[in-house]
Amino acid sequence: MDNLAEITAFVRAAETLSFVAAGQATGVSASAVGKQIARLEATLGVRLFQRSTRRVNLTEAGQMYYERCRRVLDDLADARAMLSQVSQTPRGKLRVGLPVTAYRFVMPLLPGFAAKYPDIELDLDFDDRIVDLIKSGLDVAIRSGDLPDSTLMSRRAGPFRFVLCASPDYIATHGIPQTPHDLEAHACIRFRFPTSGKLQPWAFVSEVTREPKLRTSLTCNNMEALLSATTHGLGISYMPDFLARDALAAGELQVFLGDYLENPGQFWMLWPSSRHLSPKLRVFVDYMCERML
Repeated sequence: MDNLAEITAFVRAAETLSFVAAGQATGVSASAVGKQIARLEATLGVRLFQRSTRRVNLTEAGQMYYERCRRVLDDLADARAMLSQVSQTPRGKLRVGLPVTAYRFVMPLLPGFAAKYPDIELDLDFDDRIVDLIKSGLDVAIRSGDLPDSTLMSRRAGPFRFVLCASPDYIATHGIPQTPHDLEAHACIRFRFPTSGKLQPWAFVSEVTREPKLRTSLTCNNMEALLSATTHGLGISYMPDFLARDALAAGELQVFLGDYLENPGQFWMLWPSSRHLSPKLRVFVDYMCERML
């Protein structure tokens, strides 16, 4: 592989659609990346990128070549990692992306991790928006829900469930709904996904043949705000059980209609397939997946 550097430059440029970012990833200038890719195109006899003054995009041939080259580089990285992991101590900075509420179950686990792996520096980025792991420079992310991005490697971390709840003051005034359709007479606090702007659906079992027409009194795009609004008696909320746990234990919330709810949630550990499972990443994924929730 005399042109391995050229292939590496091409793959990094294809991942980021930026010669500048590819140069930063490979330690050369954007101009050098451009020359490497031009030589590769000349060798292959095809154009891999459509270039303009403002951006670059993969051609159809470039997309096909990228998929094969990425797998080749992944295999090489895995081979290097397999040899080095035998003796290498996990160390260095690890950038972790998490939803805002994840501090509730992640932070209690970190003292044990820090004691076991003192040479790893964790850089935690809390954000409810779904971000591109590669462009944001994240090594790994903890996310819930569906996994539409097939370019990411994944591992199940921990399950959770959703609950319907309200404060004792709200219940004392408005009563407890006995069926999902009773919710139509109540003030409902809804969560709005920051990325899509859509309201989170309230998932009921199939026996509930007609979906309740919820009367939305307040929407929040932050789960902590949703919790606060609920404990202050502003209405009924649908939230993850780990978010409500402390308030339930303190008597600040009560749950109901549990038999009517379905759709248990699932947390995932995600990392780019273009990055091999380095020692620091491997031990973090293993440690968290064994202990989350």
